[in-house]
Amino acid sequence: MKILKRRALADSSATRITSIEVLSPDIARKARPGQFIALMVSDKGERIPLTIVDTNKDTGSITLIFQELGFTTQLLGQMKEGDSLYSLVGPLGHATDIRNYGQVILVGGGVGIAEIYPVARALKASGNHITTILGARTKSLLILEDELKAISDNLLVATDDGSYGRKAFTTDILDDELQKQKYGLVYSVGPIPMMKRSAAVTAKYGVKTIVSLNAIMVDATGMCGCCRVTIGGKTLFSCVDGPEFDAQQVDWDELVKRNRIYEDKEKHICNLKAL
Repeated sequence: MKILKRRALADSSATRITSIEVLSPDIARKARPGQFIALMVSDKGERIPLTIVDTNKDTGSITLIFQELGFTTQLLGQMKEGDSLYSLVGPLGHATDIRNYGQVILVGGGVGIAEIYPVARALKASGNHITTILGARTKSLLILEDELKAISDNLLVATDDGSYGRKAFTTDILDDELQKQKYGLVYSVGPIPMMKRSAAVTAKYGVKTIVSLNAIMVDATGMCGCCRVTIGGKTLFSCVDGPEFDAQQVDWDELVKRNRIYEDKEKHICNLKAL
């Protein structure tokens, strides 16, 4: 579980997005697009879920990308090449259903771009025509553009401030694209408001839409029940039943409320050197 490589993908004011390559031969051998791991930085910390962005079976490593936002991700951001994680569990969750849908749109917002990358690559390998829509608050926070451009037939970028690409939301571009032609699948990952809006947009056109939910997880193996989500009126768990679900079946209002449970604690300023 040693960190082999580390690099900053984006660093703007108070926001930093970091990529690490971690030695984990078993996970690298078994992981499939759409799955995730749960890690602990130290024995005194919490477990957090992170998408498996890439694998290298030759080196036995997996790539993880995270935004240094809460206490644990800030602690993880302090680790250097050669340091080791306390624990790593995975691969977890169901893998993406990869097939030939024909025309596919992938929508990634913020650090959610990291989550669509392995799915986009697998869908392209299955013969799909890939349109990728990337969104960020500003140009300096846009990640994996070159990597996704290499596997996309059409790549479109939106920034909130208009510093790069089109000044718009990703869902504005999504709506425009769906008006042009028929698509077999939309895959959307990012902030909850973006995914909720993606579901509303695609519902108008009757397009199958999959989202990967970032519900709060503690155990990540179905034991704690913290990641409960309501899908089509049924209670499911993001960690073992997901993390991917039919966007039109998600109770978005409930998901927003549940994800705010620990908001006050997440904003608490912690002394990272205390651990």
